[in-house]
Amino acid sequence: MLKKSVAMLAIASLIFTVSCKENAALKIDENKAKEAEIAHAEAGQVPVIKFETMEHDFGTIKQGDKVEYVYKFTNEGAAPLVLSQVKPSCGCTTPDWTKTPVAPGESGEIKVVFDSHGKSGKQNKTVNVHSNTESGTDVLKFTAEIEKPEGIGAKN
Repeated sequence: MLKKSVAMLAIASLIFTVSCKENAALKIDENKAKEAEIAHAEAGQVPVIKFETMEHDFGTIKQGDKVEYVYKFTNEGAAPLVLSQVKPSCGCTTPDWTKTPVAPGESGEIKVVFDSHGKSGKQNKTVNVHSNTESGTDVLKFTAEIEKPEGIGAKN
């Protein structure tokens, strides 16, 4: 029984040692990446996303309509801009965006399609844009007033 306990203790300490070393290696890699990011920022070598507008009002639409809007942006920074993820606040919104790096001075787009099926009344939706800018996230917004057909129930 004592031999089993000693063996288990030896295995546990080996796993702990390996785990700590792996975590330390990951921490070093994260630190190097952060140092490079800070160096770029200090040198002014960061992308800067500038939207023509960050909000859109679709106005009044009929329940079941699919409407779309294109948010246009320019990279006003000194490094290529990469949109890593564009995530809407609900499943009723589908985004499509420029997936290639946007060079300094160049432009890109984020198209959102809003499906009003099953919706009624005032709708306020957001789209989170994740990128390699200094802030990392920008929030686009849109609104719509949904008219539901007579006699049909709807949900928000």
